[in-house]
Amino acid sequence: MAAVAQKPAQSARGASAQQLNKVGRGRMRAGFVVMMVFLLLIAGRLIMVQGLDVGNMAQAAENQRTVVQTLPAVRGKIIDAKGNVLAESIIRYDITVAQNNLAEVDDYERREVDPDTGKVTKTVYTKDEGLAQLAEVLGMSFEAVKKSVTGTANFNYIAKDVSPLVEKKVAELGIPAIYPQTITKRVYPMGAVGGPIVGFLDSDGNPLAGIEQTMNKQLTGADGKRTFQAGKNGIIIPTAPVRTEPAVDGQTVKLTIDQDIQYYAQQAAQQQKEKYSAQWASISVIEVKTGKVIALADSDSYDPNDVGASQAANIGSRTVSSAVEPGSTSKIMTAAALVQEGLATPMSQYLVPPTLSIDGQTFSDAFEHGTEKRTLAGIIADSMNTGTVMAGAKLSLQQRYDYMRKFGVGEKTGIPLPGESSGILANWQDWDGRQRYTVLFGQGVAQTPLQTTMVFQTIANNGVRLKPALIESFTHADGTVDTVPQADGVEVVSPETAQAARDMLEGVVTMTDYKIVNIPGYRTGGKTGTAEAPADNGVGFDGYTASFIGMAPMEDPRYVVGITVQRPQGDIYGVTQGYTFNQVMGQVLRSYDVPPSTTPPVKLPKFYE
Repeated sequence: MAAVAQKPAQSARGASAQQLNKVGRGRMRAGFVVMMVFLLLIAGRLIMVQGLDVGNMAQAAENQRTVVQTLPAVRGKIIDAKGNVLAESIIRYDITVAQNNLAEVDDYERREVDPDTGKVTKTVYTKDEGLAQLAEVLGMSFEAVKKSVTGTANFNYIAKDVSPLVEKKVAELGIPAIYPQTITKRVYPMGAVGGPIVGFLDSDGNPLAGIEQTMNKQLTGADGKRTFQAGKNGIIIPTAPVRTEPAVDGQTVKLTIDQDIQYYAQQAAQQQKEKYSAQWASISVIEVKTGKVIALADSDSYDPNDVGASQAANIGSRTVSSAVEPGSTSKIMTAAALVQEGLATPMSQYLVPPTLSIDGQTFSDAFEHGTEKRTLAGIIADSMNTGTVMAGAKLSLQQRYDYMRKFGVGEKTGIPLPGESSGILANWQDWDGRQRYTVLFGQGVAQTPLQTTMVFQTIANNGVRLKPALIESFTHADGTVDTVPQADGVEVVSPETAQAARDMLEGVVTMTDYKIVNIPGYRTGGKTGTAEAPADNGVGFDGYTASFIGMAPMEDPRYVVGITVQRPQGDIYGVTQGYTFNQVMGQVLRSYDVPPSTTPPVKLPKFYE
């Protein structure tokens, strides 16, 4: 019975063992599946990385090796009318380093060529040995070089603005991860000659004045780039492709300025300033039939190579930026308007009193005189305020204003220089009881010296006003030349009126004591001007403005020269620009081979019987 009783127990234990085996086998299968899935995921990733994603990985590796160097465009030149260089950019170099790459260099191999035998040897240098040699080439201390190259940056400067010779020596050292970077440096070969016209760049290459500023778009080219691959040690991989996009250099700007005349005029302006202890002086030379600016000279012109040596007040051209009362030079506009309107001729007669009272205003002249029988030509010749007001009163207020506007008063000339002033010309409806008459002889109105000179260009050019032309052409990097066309002129008065005005201007020279204006062999004409200079604080006046604008030769005027002296010291009536006019105009006429006059000068009578 005992044997019978034990059978069920054995059967139960067997069943339990079978169940445990099944569970174990299931867990093993599950673990195997999980492991296979994991292995499949790893395999799939490997396939993606090594097979399907190989392009991205390769690209990433290439990006890490890629170096892009900028190929800077060379800024265009500024040259004068004869091709003389006034501004140009020369090639210089910055020495740079990829600190992160150099950090991985312990020593490097340099190929050296014996200059006598041509034999090539390979020498191994430690990094510090190379840096010591670099310091010697750059004229720096080893410590300064070491500090510049140490770090984790991929770009840093070691030295700036080194010469091509120094750059060549640096390259010969062959130090990995050290690269020369081409830059350009702006230089001005003629120094202060034309400085306010040419302008300058700041230390970052930004244009701050003159043609450099107004023509920056044309002067600036388009940078190129060179792309190559380098190893971790900074050495270029020779088998990798090099892609180059060449730079396009800036355009050459050719001015109408004549360097020689500009120099001569600047010297003359400086002499005028110093002779009369004046605040400043300016001289402009204009070609009559084209409006070309041959010279635009200011005293104390700055040198663009060393702008810091000049006072801030001298940065820029006062010839275009300073508005002053023109004084009696404006009387020729009044005379021309009267002739054009049929209200007078040069021989019209006026009984001019010692002083003139009109509409409650009293006017007198710079010299004492009794009641005189004067022609209009005589009034202009002796610069009489009284006679000018008598004659000019026939013009309506609107006409007075309109003619000044036609001559360019109160508006910018459009010369391409920064800071040009439009001058001051109030609307005729805003003129007070005195200003309505003083504008007839150049007071109560303000013009730049250039504006006043262009009034005389109009008279000289048979009544046609031109815009002053300062730029002659642009030459592109490929040699293509774009000539700047001459702007259309505006007829202000008829040729007949302009001739009558010129005859009166010649009378200033031939029929007065102002015979100091005398260029042997040439007929000349012009007009003096004197006006009060308003104080800088805007309250009252604290000096005078003296000027002379003239032209030659009078039978067919070729050039106009305008001279302005601001706040000369001493007796204002002792200030004269006649001799300076002779010097500058004489130099211009000789330089351009203008034939001497072959006709006698005009001598209009100043008085009538």
